[in-house]
Amino acid sequence: MMTAAIYLFAALAEIAGCFAFWSVLRLGASPIWLAAGVVSLIVFAWALTLVDAAAAGRAYAAYGGVYVAASLGWLWAVEGVRPDRWDVMGSAICVMGAAVVLFGPRG
Repeated sequence: MMTAAIYLFAALAEIAGCFAFWSVLRLGASPIWLAAGVVSLIVFAWALTLVDAAAAGRAYAAYGGVYVAASLGWLWAVEGVRPDRWDVMGSAICVMGAAVVLFGPRG
């Protein structure tokens, strides 16, 4: 359960950081948001180091599925665009793939 919380925290930090850049470069927000975006991306990178995994690559691969789901949550909550059934289905597939990577039996 702790791993899921760390992944969710990391995803929110990454998405917020990237959205800060998006806001400045695509939506005309003040460049001051870039500083907040950089800090948020640093927090994201730090958070991923907290995941209990034997290899960084496996932790990052599993995180990818959580990122997809969290991005669609951001789409709805922050951008006001409701994900459609294809978004939800694709996200579910990604999360299942992340679970296989993270929790699959290792020999």
